[in-house]
Amino acid sequence: MLENLQEKLDRAGVFQYGVVNPRDAEFSEEVRGYCEDNLCHQYGRTWACPPAVGTVDECRKRAQSYDNMLVFTGKYDLEDSYDFEGMMSAMRDFKNIAAKLDDEVKPYLSDYLILGNEGCGKCESCTFPDNPCRFPDKLHASIEGYGIFVSKLAKKAGVAYNNGANTVTYFGALLYNE
Repeated sequence: MLENLQEKLDRAGVFQYGVVNPRDAEFSEEVRGYCEDNLCHQYGRTWACPPAVGTVDECRKRAQSYDNMLVFTGKYDLEDSYDFEGMMSAMRDFKNIAAKLDDEVKPYLSDYLILGNEGCGKCESCTFPDNPCRFPDKLHASIEGYGIFVSKLAKKAGVAYNNGANTVTYFGALLYNE
């Protein structure tokens, strides 16, 4: 999979990336608490977010069952620090980057997991909690929803957490076994 990796990441639209051992990622109930505060309005509304993704301990065990974690980002320029429309557009675009990366690695990896940014966005209305996910093979759970402390993960992966004024950076992870 790592053969021609840069080419795959470029085609997907990835800005920066770094590879870490999933055991080096910090999983935190504190981060999950931010989800429970529901600032993004996705908690309890989608299969990609808590509580549907499982407990922090379950997410940790699932993530640590992989040998590698490729942390990837998308960087987006905003008109100003209050450009909410730009942030929402960037959030949707980053979901597309995760989907493109999924398409890029699918022929090479048989056992992997992609985490993306908050929510899912594939369907106009999520089936959670009454019915199964319509597209479980395309579902990318939230990296923060897993309880991962993204700012600390960025540092360990050697990627910028903050890319300057009037920008927003979204994070995802590709967990895989060679």
